[in-house]
Amino acid sequence: MQDSEQQLNATYFKDLEQKRTWYSPVADVYYKVRPRYPQELINRAVVLAQLSSNATLLEVGCGPGNATVAFAQLGFSMTCLEPNQEFCHLAQRNCAPYPKVKICNTSFEEWELEADKFNAVLSANAFHWIPPEIGYSKAAEALQDNGFVILLWNMTPEPRYEVYQALQEVYQAYAPSLVRYEGGETQAEILRGFGQNVLNSGCFRELMCEQIAYEVTYSINDYLNLLSTLRRLEPQTNELLFAQLRKKLANFGDSVQLSFLSAVHVARKDK
Repeated sequence: MQDSEQQLNATYFKDLEQKRTWYSPVADVYYKVRPRYPQELINRAVVLAQLSSNATLLEVGCGPGNATVAFAQLGFSMTCLEPNQEFCHLAQRNCAPYPKVKICNTSFEEWELEADKFNAVLSANAFHWIPPEIGYSKAAEALQDNGFVILLWNMTPEPRYEVYQALQEVYQAYAPSLVRYEGGETQAEILRGFGQNVLNSGCFRELMCEQIAYEVTYSINDYLNLLSTLRRLEPQTNELLFAQLRKKLANFGDSVQLSFLSAVHVARKDK
């Protein structure tokens, strides 16, 4: 039993360390090239979570502020937690025009709980990093009665399937572990699983889900930069892979059309 507990602790602290450093090499690129969350979904989140103009939000894993800025522009008071130091510096810079936003360099797990304080707990493409046995219960404790959790998701942006088929040859040669294509149906199924996790926690009820199919167009350079925030490879392998991807993509023009599902899940704190 003791050995099992030691293994769990070792895994837990390894995960925390990973959160502090995982995106460090691509922190600036992440903010520039990751797709923003559609304003339509931001607006729906505000309505579904019944946020008044003086609402107080806790954001879990704010990153460089990709979603933070959209909510800050609406005038909310925000406490934003981010374990990665490079992301924190970027978030502080990007949120500088919004004095009601506070960026804290800490993980949600290590954050000292401020119970019954917030109207909503927000997380954008980050809550899956939190162990579920910690995340949902701690989020609920941080909320006032009838507060809401707001989970925003941008699924993986993918090119047209014919483009993916051409790129698949390159992945098979240089990084076979990265060969995968989700498509809309698979992404919808993943999102349903995320929503079910909220209900299964026993901490939230009245789950509301909305999603839209989103399309963006990237230059080849920006698309490769986007891939660098989604994949982690040894530098030499990464260089070879990206050089060959660039050649393949050039056969389809000087830009890449991407599509993915973007979604918001909103649920009320259980009594």
